[in-house]
Amino acid sequence: MFTRRLAVRRIDAQGGRHACPLHWIDNFAMRNFTNDAVFDDTLPVSDGLMEAGNRVPLHRLQPAMADWFRRKGYLKPEEQLEIEELTPAADGPQPAPAAPGKV
Repeated sequence: MFTRRLAVRRIDAQGGRHACPLHWIDNFAMRNFTNDAVFDDTLPVSDGLMEAGNRVPLHRLQPAMADWFRRKGYLKPEEQLEIEELTPAADGPQPAPAAPGKV
């Protein structure tokens, strides 16, 4: 279900990128706060990292999350939110494939 990994970063006024704290992401992901079923397929994993299903549209997730973070006071007016879909190579080391014939 959660086939995509997303980096969730706060961009400060100087352009520095910082992983958003897990509690920010978790707070957004609670359905009773967002009240939007399209975001049900999200799972906060750690600071700056969220997993999501294929039906979660990033073009809607980013502004909805930024708006929520601003309303909660997490993002300052001069800061921005960046959500980037990570590729397996960008997401860290991957396990080596099993040798043919070995399980």
